[in-house]
Amino acid sequence: MALSDHPKGEFVSPKTEKEFRVEAYPSFIPFIDRKKLTSHPYIFAPVCHMGHWWLWLINTTKQKCHILDPLHKRAPSDKRKQVNKFTGYVFSRLITYAGGEPLQKGENEKKIKSSYVKISGQKTSYDCAIYVMKWMELIEPENIKKGKYEWDNWPQEEVDHYRVEYASRILLSEMNKERDRAIRESSAIRLSKPSSVLLSPFCQIDSADIETA
Repeated sequence: MALSDHPKGEFVSPKTEKEFRVEAYPSFIPFIDRKKLTSHPYIFAPVCHMGHWWLWLINTTKQKCHILDPLHKRAPSDKRKQVNKFTGYVFSRLITYAGGEPLQKGENEKKIKSSYVKISGQKTSYDCAIYVMKWMELIEPENIKKGKYEWDNWPQEEVDHYRVEYASRILLSEMNKERDRAIRESSAIRLSKPSSVLLSPFCQIDSADIETA
């Protein structure tokens, strides 16, 4: 939401002509977990901008920020560098709003540096969100050594499976207000009532089993 108001990472929004303030997003505030933001040594923060997802990893103890990008090993443009600076400022403001210490103080809060971690990522042009979501489950921050994170990347078939797994979770989640209507109107799903059967480890589905219009 903040990036939609500050699309180029401007600290003063061209839309509102105001600087970023957490209080300007009242619909988001109920989701802020103050305890976690101020007590956890690491914070994972997914970012989506211009159709691409990447992951921020914030070490609150050392006040250091890393970026894990499924596609890029460094900022691809000066514009992205500015977006990264603004994003770091947003996270610092969120932590401060929750009662913690800012990542930097004073004007330096707008100059927060973030280093890109060299990590094996997506093999296609469209899997960035899958990698970001799975990384939040699997990444062990203490294993980032000298700007690198060594791990065994998944074969594409496994990535495809994760995509269907997440789609099933989203569709069948109780938080999905469109769940019942989507299942009722679907020509591919025929369940007497919403079920978690598709999430069973014994139910193996991959992208070849799904037809999309």
